[in-house]
Amino acid sequence: MKILGVSAFYHDAAAALIDDGEIVAAAQEERFTRKKHDPSFPSRAISFCLEYGGVSINELDAVVFYDKPLLKFERLLETYYAFAPKGLRSFLTAMPVWLKEKMFLKRLIRQELGKLGYDKKKKIKLLFPEHHLSHAASAFYPSPFQKAAILTIDGVGEWATASICLGEGRNITILKELKFPHSLGLLYSAFTYFLGFRVNSGEYKLMGLAPYGNACSPDIKRYEQLILDELINLKKDGSIWLNQDYFDYAAGLKMVNEAKWELIFGIKKREPEDALEQAHCDLGLAIQNVTEKIVILMAREARRLTGADYLCLAGGVALNCVANGKLQKSGIFKDIFIQPAAGDAGGALGAAQAAYHIYFEQERKVSRSGDALKGSYLGPTFSDLDVVLATKKYKAGYTCFEDFDTLTRRVAELLAAGNVVGWVQGRMEFGPRALGARSILGDPRNAAMQKKLNLKIKYRESFRPFAPSVLADECADFFDFEGISPYMLLVHPIAERLRKAVPADYQSLGLREKLYFERSELPSVTHIDYSARIQTVHKSTNPRYYDLIRAFKELTGCPVLVNTSFNVRGEPIVCTPEDAYRCFMRTGMDYLVVGNFLFDKKLQPDWIEKDNWKEEFVLD
Repeated sequence: MKILGVSAFYHDAAAALIDDGEIVAAAQEERFTRKKHDPSFPSRAISFCLEYGGVSINELDAVVFYDKPLLKFERLLETYYAFAPKGLRSFLTAMPVWLKEKMFLKRLIRQELGKLGYDKKKKIKLLFPEHHLSHAASAFYPSPFQKAAILTIDGVGEWATASICLGEGRNITILKELKFPHSLGLLYSAFTYFLGFRVNSGEYKLMGLAPYGNACSPDIKRYEQLILDELINLKKDGSIWLNQDYFDYAAGLKMVNEAKWELIFGIKKREPEDALEQAHCDLGLAIQNVTEKIVILMAREARRLTGADYLCLAGGVALNCVANGKLQKSGIFKDIFIQPAAGDAGGALGAAQAAYHIYFEQERKVSRSGDALKGSYLGPTFSDLDVVLATKKYKAGYTCFEDFDTLTRRVAELLAAGNVVGWVQGRMEFGPRALGARSILGDPRNAAMQKKLNLKIKYRESFRPFAPSVLADECADFFDFEGISPYMLLVHPIAERLRKAVPADYQSLGLREKLYFERSELPSVTHIDYSARIQTVHKSTNPRYYDLIRAFKELTGCPVLVNTSFNVRGEPIVCTPEDAYRCFMRTGMDYLVVGNFLFDKKLQPDWIEKDNWKEEFVLD
């Protein structure tokens, strides 16, 4: 049985194909169109999935969309009615789109499928599970657990903004839901907006900024109390009520009432390119602390309702890896599994799986060797011919290594010498994290590496941390963590033995001074609070990346590399060898490895294309 899952028309459109329950392929549309968070119908992602699976569109048993558009439309109408006459401008903006496109989504989907060869006579089933059911399915069905609590938290689906479910066998039972306009995801996005970052893409920047808050400052507790007293009402089960006097997202065109926020917090809304001040950092830490508290309360309620020993997480808030690390440390559950494409992209996969197990009543096979996501390496791959064609197009110079071990030893030497290396191997990752298939790599022992990567290669804010990739069997020697974190979705501390003391006046230092103070023997992956967003690398899922890190360890004694996504600010992660070469030539990267091909920047022809990535890509 072949089922195609689709998410589209909000942000992070994606497609996923399953065949008799096995995940065959999954990819976001942005990787093909080169438009970050592309919301459009994922025609190219669908074409890839079908081609990779050797399936024609007319052989599908069902196409499954990740939410119920009519239920979402009902929520929209009821919300405007409840807030009337407020929201008239927003209503007049939204209604034409809904009436023209989303009210007739079945017809639109069939039209788009028709462009891909769909024969209307085949009458393929078109199914619409609820948004949070798609999220829950995306986390539970690939997990290694036979029975688990499922917690989904995001901005909003149709009505639900969070849900607690029980997954057992092939069944998912929804036990409790939080309803719009009350939403932890929208609360966090409101602070993202107020602090000058872009909603639906800048939340991870807020998470990275939060540790720069002065934890000893009374302002932190004051901000937290203001949030709890003025903005929300927090219940013991983790449910929240948001005071809509302070928010504008329900019926307006902005996230918050800026004047009221500026009044209660005593700071002005930050614009995207404004300098970051200590007050911004402190407010970021306050909302991060409140978010972690709410997530923990929701998890405790999930444990109480289900009695399950294990937890699965999905929804955009599940990408908050700091909260995930705190949740794991809490011991509420024996173990947790987090969907690597936790946001709307993962909804495409969950929709297909929900149809297979719930609608078609097919039994679930739990993987005996970890989860069923194959390391999240579910996207397109490439051949040597693809690399050669790209080199011919750009007259690129390269060395091709017949022996991969020789290549890894050479790349390890380059990394140890302080070079930055683009690394492209095998199938592309599904989800927002680069996991060693489309990555930019560096030496974590190099104190200048974070600054070099941020300012000369990624062209992004200097405060943002980088993640370590560590050989899975050596993780506990370098981090205060003994489990696995293959999807870079858990934050845990650097091992005590690697830490360096900070000066007594450290908390009073400015952001820049804190940033460049060497805090451990792995300074380029140690965040301001001695934490790190860990990726454990496993030979079973990514043998080439594993072998590279092993070669680096043999040379240096360090089984850790700096790993960041292969893109510049505002650009989607690279997909093809050509994407990789173009990004390589437009940045300060020193070397590029694609398959067995090594490119030295010094040996490349002059780059004659206009270096206009800032105009080509909308900044995130």
